[in-house]
Amino acid sequence: MAETAPSKPENLWPQWLPLMLMAFSVYYLVKVVLPGPIANLAYSDFVDQIKAGEVREVIIKGDHIRGRYSNNDSDTARTRVDFQVVIPQLENERLLDLMLEHEVKIVTETDAVPFWAQLVAGFLPWILIIGFFVWSSRALQNRLGNGAGGGLYGFGRSRARRFENNHGGPHYEDIAGLETAKQDLQEIIEYLKNPEKFRALDAHMPKGILMMGAPGTGKTMLARATANEAGVPFFSVSGSEFIEMFVGVGASRVRDMFSQARKEAPALIFIDEIDSVGRVRGTGLGGGNDEREQTLNQILAEMDGFEAEEAVVVLAATNRPDVLDPALLRPGRFDRKVTLELPQRAARSAIVQVHCRQKKLAADVDFDAIGAATPGFSGAELANLVNEAALAAVSAGREAIAMDDFLNARDKVMMGAPRTDLLNPSERRRIACHEAGHAITAHYAEHSDPVQKISIVPRGRALGMTEQVPVEDRHNLNQDFLLEKLSIYMGGRAAEQLLCGGVSTGAADDLRQATQLAYKMVGQWGMGKNIGPVGYSVGEEHPFLGREMTEPKEFSDETAKALDDEVRRILVEAEAETMALLAEHKAELERLVAALLDHETITHEEMVTLIQQP
Repeated sequence: MAETAPSKPENLWPQWLPLMLMAFSVYYLVKVVLPGPIANLAYSDFVDQIKAGEVREVIIKGDHIRGRYSNNDSDTARTRVDFQVVIPQLENERLLDLMLEHEVKIVTETDAVPFWAQLVAGFLPWILIIGFFVWSSRALQNRLGNGAGGGLYGFGRSRARRFENNHGGPHYEDIAGLETAKQDLQEIIEYLKNPEKFRALDAHMPKGILMMGAPGTGKTMLARATANEAGVPFFSVSGSEFIEMFVGVGASRVRDMFSQARKEAPALIFIDEIDSVGRVRGTGLGGGNDEREQTLNQILAEMDGFEAEEAVVVLAATNRPDVLDPALLRPGRFDRKVTLELPQRAARSAIVQVHCRQKKLAADVDFDAIGAATPGFSGAELANLVNEAALAAVSAGREAIAMDDFLNARDKVMMGAPRTDLLNPSERRRIACHEAGHAITAHYAEHSDPVQKISIVPRGRALGMTEQVPVEDRHNLNQDFLLEKLSIYMGGRAAEQLLCGGVSTGAADDLRQATQLAYKMVGQWGMGKNIGPVGYSVGEEHPFLGREMTEPKEFSDETAKALDDEVRRILVEAEAETMALLAEHKAELERLVAALLDHETITHEEMVTLIQQP
C-alpha cells in the first residue's frame, strides 16, 4: 500500500507571500526610510564652505539643512546628501542671503509626513506580525500534521494516515500462519466488498474488531492485508497520536478521523496500541488523565453513531487486553475479539520461507529444522532472524545463506554475540560444570525436552548455554513436566556443589526462574500439597498498577506464609533429587565437563556418545 498522492500541486503562494512581504519591508527600510551616511557639519564650517564656493546645493527642512558639495556629481538617492547642519534660530535670514550671494541652489521641504508614509508606518508592523504568524502556522502544520488545517496549527485534525489499495501492499498470501485470525476476518472482507449482500438479510457486521496478541505477532500487517484484500481505503493511526497537551484535541481528532472514514465508506479504520487511550477510566495510578478519558469517550460515542448503512469497520490492536475499559469491549463497540498467538512449529517454518523468498539459500537449509529450533519466536523475531543470517553470510564471504548462518543467528538473537577471552581457566571449569549439570539432568528426565546443544562460549549476559528443543509445541503443562523443569534449573547449582565444592553467583538466574515457576505451581495452578486447589494472582508478570492497589488482598498473612513454605519445600526437594541424580552419574558428568573444556560446544549426538561410554 502507498499513501494517495494529491490530485494537484499544492499552491505555494500562501506560504511564500509572508516571506515576500517581510523582504519588501526590509528593502523599504534600508533604501527609503534609513538615510545614507551623512556627516554632521558645524555651522561655522558650513558658512566658511559657502564663502569658499564649495557648497553646490542644499535642502532646507525646518531648522535642518542637508546638502552636497560642488565636486559631487552623482544624482542617486544614496549619495545625494554629503552633510547636514542645524541652523541657529537667529541666522535664517543672513544665511539665506549668503547662499543666494554665492549661487547655492536652495530646495525647501515641508515638515509634514506624506500620507503614503503614514499608511506604511501604521500598517507595516501589523503586516509583519500577521505575516510571521501565518508563516509559522504553516510551518508547524507541515511538521505536526503534514500540512493539515482545522484550527490554529491544525491540532484538531486527525493524524490518521490514509492508504489506498494499489496492489503493492501485503495480502493474505504474503502472511504465513495466523490461519484462524484470517478466517475470522474473512467475513469483514466480504462485507466491505459487498455490503448489500449482508443488508439483504438484515445482517450487521461487527462495528469493531479487537486483535489481541503478543508484540510482533503481525497485528498491524494483518490489518493492512485485510484492507488490501477488501480493496477499500485504510486509515491507520496509533492511539498515542490522539493525545496532545491541550484538553479536547484528542476528541477532535477522533471526530475528524471518523468523519473522513464515513465520507469514503466502505472503509477500514485501524487504531494501533489502543490501550494507550483505552485504559480503564478512574483507576488513579495509570489513568485519570482528562485528555485521555475524553478521547476514549469520543471513540465510544463515534462507534455508537455508526448507522447500519455505513460500511465502516474499526480494527484495533493491543497486547494488553486486560487493561482495556469494559465499555470498549461490550457488544456494539468491539463486538469480536481475534487472538493472534505466537506461531507454532509449522507456521514458523512457513514464515521463514516467506522472508527468504528474495534471498539466495544454500542447499543445506532446512526450514523445518529452523522452525523446530525457534520455539517462542514471533513473526517479527523470525524476520530479524532471517536478516541476521543474511548478515552473517555476508560477513563470512559466502554467496548464499547456509544452515549454520541461521543457527548462529538464532543464538545471537536469543543471547547476543559471542564474547571471546572473557573467562579465566577456573571460571571456564566452573561454567562447564554448571552447563554439564543442566544437560545431564535434562537427559535423564523422563518428560523433559531433549538437549540440542551445550556451550560454554559467553554470549551477551550468559556465560554458558544448555539448549533444549521441544519435539512438539506444548499448550498444557502437566505436574511431572514442571517438577522435572525445576530439577533442570537446579542442575547447574548441584553440579557446582558436587564437582567444585561450593556454589557461585552463576545460578542466580536459575534460582529466580525456579522460584517464579514454583509460585505459579502452588499459587495459581493448585499443585502444592499443603495449599490445596486454589488460584491466587501470585507470580503475574504484568500487574495493572492502578487496579491492584485499590483491590482487597486475596489472602491472609497466614496463607502467604503457607505459600512461601510450600514453595521452599518444592525447591529443596528438587535440589535434593538433582544432587542424588548427578551423584549417581558423576562419571558421565565429568566426561561431559572435560569435553566442554576441550571443544567449548557439544551437540546432542556428541553428548549421547559421551554418556553411553562404558
